[in-house]
Parts: sequence; structure tokens; C-alpha cells
Amino acid sequence: MRKSDREIVESSRSITRRVLMLGVIQAAVVSVLGLKLRSMQIEHADEYRMLSDGNSIKIRLLPPARGLILDRHGTIIAGNEQNYRVTLTREEAGDVSAVIARLRRIIPMTDRQAAEILEEIRKRSAVTPVMVADRLSWSEFSSIALNAPALPGVTPESGLSRSYPRGGDFSHVLGYVGPVSDYDLSKIENPDPVLRLPEFQLGKVGMEAKLEEALRGKAGARRVEVNSAGREMRELSRQEGQQGATVQTTLDAGLQNFATQRLGEESAAAVVIDVTNGDILAISSSPVFDPNKFVRGISGPDYRMLMNHDHRPLADKTVQGAYPPGSTFKMVTLLAGLESGVINPGSRFFCPGSLQVAGRKFHCWSRGGHGMVDAVQSLERSCDVYYYELAQRVGIDRIAAMARKLGIGVKHDLPMSAITEGIAPDRAWKRERYGQEWQVGDSINASIGQGYVLASPLQLAVMTARVATGRAVSPRLVKAIDGVPEPVPEWPELGINPLHLRTARGGMDAVMNSSHGTARRARIIAPEWQMAGKTGTSQVRNITAAERARGVISNDQLPWNRRDHALFVCFAPFDRPRYAVSVVVEHGGGGGAVAGPIARDILLYALAGGLPPISAYPDDGTRAKVQEIWSKMNLAPSARPAETRAKA
Repeated sequence: MRKSDREIVESSRSITRRVLMLGVIQAAVVSVLGLKLRSMQIEHADEYRMLSDGNSIKIRLLPPARGLILDRHGTIIAGNEQNYRVTLTREEAGDVSAVIARLRRIIPMTDRQAAEILEEIRKRSAVTPVMVADRLSWSEFSSIALNAPALPGVTPESGLSRSYPRGGDFSHVLGYVGPVSDYDLSKIENPDPVLRLPEFQLGKVGMEAKLEEALRGKAGARRVEVNSAGREMRELSRQEGQQGATVQTTLDAGLQNFATQRLGEESAAAVVIDVTNGDILAISSSPVFDPNKFVRGISGPDYRMLMNHDHRPLADKTVQGAYPPGSTFKMVTLLAGLESGVINPGSRFFCPGSLQVAGRKFHCWSRGGHGMVDAVQSLERSCDVYYYELAQRVGIDRIAAMARKLGIGVKHDLPMSAITEGIAPDRAWKRERYGQEWQVGDSINASIGQGYVLASPLQLAVMTARVATGRAVSPRLVKAIDGVPEPVPEWPELGINPLHLRTARGGMDAVMNSSHGTARRARIIAPEWQMAGKTGTSQVRNITAAERARGVISNDQLPWNRRDHALFVCFAPFDRPRYAVSVVVEHGGGGGAVAGPIARDILLYALAGGLPPISAYPDDGTRAKVQEIWSKMNLAPSARPAETRAKA
């Protein structure tokens, strides 16, 4: 074949391949177009018909269910309940005033409420739904749904709202949730979009606030069909949100209820710690308040009543309250003296009833004095002069160092609000705080827990746990998150001589169980639950020399707010410590007479795992008093005796 013929043949073949390739491409394009047309005309016909009618698809966020908070046994102490509500979106409503006027014919709404809703709608974006009514009855909710055509922009919704089934028992430790405010949003750098939902609730104080991110969960979403008037026509798809984490606390609901009931209407606080692991079993501040009122929207009168109450029910006295610890601080001073070598367990000082230092007389609580007193007797009889003498020898810096070692003047890390650091003062602290040098009189006051020394009930419970165990026990409040246990540290030794710790514990044992003990009437007689403790009474007023000459006015003759604070710390069993308790009663009077019996009863409940047998109490009239107190307490089922709980 000639060359030209071959070229012609090759050229023809190339053209044929090109035509074939072009045909294949055209066929593919036609096929894709055909499949797309089939999808549009058959599979998605409804969606495109919706668009042709002026409808659109919108994405609505779904708030996640808030995580549960449980006690150590799995009892729900913060949960969720069904809630019917209605929102209004300005963009979809048209004439908002007219819509609200029609809505007011269905559900009750005052002129003021209507004005507040209109103002809120004006402030928000036109596409942001605004809560109009919350916690509707089923009748109101269904009436709004039936009248939907006449209520453009109005959306009836069914969701979850926070609830606290134990009422005020956990009000201070859990805190409460509430609607997200502009102030809340201003504190967050990149706020989660779910926070802008009208029905969303955010932790405000307490564990609810401190564990907000874990409890909040993750938002879901739903695709909805909305017509040209903005009305939601139907739901196209839904992806539920992810519920927040379930937090299991170390708290015991029964013990918490008992402690709360035992404090009653006193302005007081109580803390119970398991000394073996640091678990806080109860942490109660009194009076309590109902956190459910804050979730649902507390009324003005109710809020003013809480704010104006002289017992400060909104304050969490367990961690926020800082009190002069009084004589409960004497273990700190004693251990500082023993550890420094200034004294030994047998060292004795003479107490004539007062001590003259730098031209000023410092009095012992016992006007006639205690005579010669050793280390154990100094706690047993709570002799002030012993500690006045000791403070001058040991110095404030060593006392402050021991206080911090035992947990006072230290901010403990817990998921609670406004935890105080307290004050364990030393020379540098006063110089920095007041620009003044430390005086010997400052040391004398500090030695008995007065003057500049301040401690919270939580810190006093930690101090007691550390004295009882000799270890750096620290409090913890979270036991597990989503079923994963939180690790329990191996608490290190404090590095305090065991003999010195035994001396301090021996003094606390004598306080309760010796004939001269200042809290003998609050003792436990069951030998397996023998208790060691220490009374404390801290002054809130100065006693003049003239008053001392006439006779110091008793607390019950003074106005409530001028009476001494009553304090008490204890642990048990004495020979194998398990629980430590601290109680502070504001303006309660004597620690042994007022705070001691409360602490004893709470400690006995913890030891017995319920109401203790009455035989654990002395048969000197105490049993009758205790049974009378129990009869007036409104105990939850989990706080009753085991046999009673079984019947319930």
C-alpha cells in the first residue's frame, strides 16, 4: 500500500475514535441529566413543589437534655421534667402586637408581661425565637396549637426543664439554672449557638455553673418546611441532641436531708467528710431556698424575702462563710507548739483566769482559772491562758504554717461558687494587708482562733479529718462522670510526729468523754462509735472592762446578731476514724451547748447509715430531747431508719 493510502486509513480511524468518544460523552451527559430530572421530578418532587410555592427549608437547633446529677447511691438530685412552652419569631409573625393580642385571649398575660415580651422581641434578631410563655398546662398548649393559623410566628413546643426533686436540700451545693442573659453571653468568648435559644437554661451558681460544659450536652437539629408566610409546615428530618454528662456526686441524699433538717431554721452550716478518701457526704447551709423557683422564674416578693432575710438564705455558709474558728483552732496552736519543740505533751502552764501582756489583760473563759494545765487538759477544759502562754513562745509564723498544713488559709478545689480561702495570718500578711507590724497581742488572739483568723466550715472539717488521720486529706465532690470513676488520690502523710497527733486526739477525746470535758453532754456512749471533738465559741462583739466587772451578759439576753457564734468539730470512731464533721451556728451562743449536739446527731447518722439507735445517747434526759427533735423533722424516705425505708 502506498504511503498516501496508509495516511488516509489512519486518519479515518482517528476520526472514528473521536466520534465514538464524543458519542460516549454525550450519552453520559444525557444519562446524568436524565437521572437528575428523575430525581427532581419523582424523588424530590415534593421538595421542589414546595419551593415553587414560595416555601423554604430552615434548620432549627434542638436543645440537648441537660445532664443528670446524682447522689453517691444513684438518687437523682437534679433532673429534667416535661415542659410545654410557646415562642414567637418576629420575622415570621408580621404584626407582632396583633399576634400577642390574639395570644392573650388563649393564655393569661398581664399588660406588663406583654410589654416585656414586646421589648425582648425588639432587642432580639428578627429570626431569633423569643419565649412568650413557659410551663403551660396541656389545655393551654393544645389551644394554641389548634389556633395556629391565626397566630403566625408562634410555635408551641414541648421540651425539658430543670427540676430539683429534693427541693432545698441541695440548694447551695447544686445551685440552679436560669435563662441565658446578655451578661452571661458577654462573659463567653465564642458562645455556643444553643445558648441563644429562648428556652435554653444555663448554670448560674454552684455545681450547675462550675460543671456547665459537661452538663450542657450538644445541640441537635431539625430540617423544617416553612411557607412564604414563615409558618412551619412540616418537619423533614430530625437529629436529636446529645444529652449532657451524668455527674455522680459523693453526697448522700439521706444524710444531706438529715443534716439540713437538723440545722432547721438556724443560720448555720454543717459539713461531713469521709476521712478515708475525702468524699463530702453532706454539705448543708441553712436556711435553704427552693431552687425550682429560680428555674421557673422567681417572683419579686419571693426574691426580696430571700434578700432581706437576716439569716441570708442565699449565701452558702459552708464554703463562702469565713468565721473566727474560736477554740476549735486550739489544735492548730497546740500542734505548732509540739512540732516546734517549744513544749512537749507534759508541758504545763498555770491559769489564774487571765494573763497580763504588754499592759493589757487577756481573760480566760473561766473567770476563776484552771490552775496547772498540761497539753491534753488544755483541750479538755479549753483553757485560753494555756494558749496565750504558748503563742508567745511559738510565734505566729509557726502557727500560721501549721494552720495551712491542716487546711486553713487554703482554698480547696471544689465545683462550688465563691469558695473562701479564709485567713491564716502571719507577720508578712499583716504587713501586706495593713502596712503594720505584728504585735504580741495579735498572736494571743490568734492562738484561740480570734483576731484575724478566719475559717470556713469546710476548712474546719478538713482540719479535723487531717488531725484524725495524720494525712493531707482533701475534700472531693465528684465521684464519677458518665459512669467513669474519678480517681481517689493516695493522701500523703502530713509529716507531723505521730506522738503529737495522738496528744491532740487525746485532748479531743477528753473534751467528750472526761468528767471535765467541755462537751461531755454531747457525747456518744456507744463504745464502737466513741467520738472525739472540740468546742468553739467566737465573739462577735467586744466585752468591756466595765461589763466584766458587772458580769458578762449572757448570750440569751443579747439581740440575736450580737450573740457569739457556736462551733464544733468532731470525728469518730476514735480508734479508727471514718467521718469528720464541722458545725457552725451563727450567733448560736456556746459551741458545746448548741453546735455540739447538732454535730453529734449528724455524725451518728453517718455512722449508723440512718437514724441511730436511741441507746447510743446518754440516758440523762438526752434521749427524750433527741426523740422530740426527730419527731419534728420532716425527713425524706432515704433519711428514715432502714426498716422504715423498706416499708415505704
